[in-house]
Amino acid sequence: MRIRIRHETSYAYASPARSALQFLRLMPRSSDGQFVRRWRVEVDVDARLDRSMDAYGNITHLIFIDGPIERLHIVAEGDVHTRDMGGVVSGTLERLPLAFYLRGTALTHASEPIRLFARRHLTAEGGDVLAAMHALNSSLFQDMAFDVSATSASTTASEAFARKEGVCQDFAHILIAAARSIGAPARYVSGYFMRTDRDDQEAGHAWAEVHVDGLGWIGFDPAHGMCITDQHVRVAVGADYCDAAPVRGAQVGGYDEQLGVNIAVTQGQQIVEG
Repeated sequence: MRIRIRHETSYAYASPARSALQFLRLMPRSSDGQFVRRWRVEVDVDARLDRSMDAYGNITHLIFIDGPIERLHIVAEGDVHTRDMGGVVSGTLERLPLAFYLRGTALTHASEPIRLFARRHLTAEGGDVLAAMHALNSSLFQDMAFDVSATSASTTASEAFARKEGVCQDFAHILIAAARSIGAPARYVSGYFMRTDRDDQEAGHAWAEVHVDGLGWIGFDPAHGMCITDQHVRVAVGADYCDAAPVRGAQVGGYDEQLGVNIAVTQGQQIVEG
């Protein structure tokens, strides 16, 4: 499938900022499940834009801007060809050992209720980790309410699980916490999901990858109750949201900041080579 993505982030200040720094994880990498045919990241002010790679292998851009800054507009846009790998994630750049993805973080700490939730499903599946992860994925989709106003970026997996509501970030954090609690390495993924009901979206998407012995990394999307398919475009990974957030930044001066995000994810016409 050919997926076209345009991700716009804009800032406006009532009083000009003296300077600003933006850290972006907005450029996907090619892998066995996706081929990045075309991609660009641009900013509409005079700025220094440094491309690099973080500890996870994510492509990053660091933007340094000298003010005064009244408005700032960042665009990440391109075409990605995807294919359905049955949830399997392969051909990715792996820079860290599996053991790293067993450690907990503040956002993915497994409370006792999450641990019981994970052990109950593992026991029900006779100790089969893959079957247990499929069951956990389905349970979260069925039992959690998707509510954009229920949580924030700082909400922990334990808090969201107790409330039984949240957004894709919360669903992913809970699944990661549950997986790690039964000894399965797990990580957070930020990216995009091509919906079938609309093109415009208020935010990107998030899901989890769990490493299963004998199979490797498997992508689970508990917000949709499914494994990842060719509708998913993988951009960045990390131990939790903080490591894979698409845009993070700060400015000196400026007040009454107005933030706007506009994302369009559409299916493009497939190009046949030959």
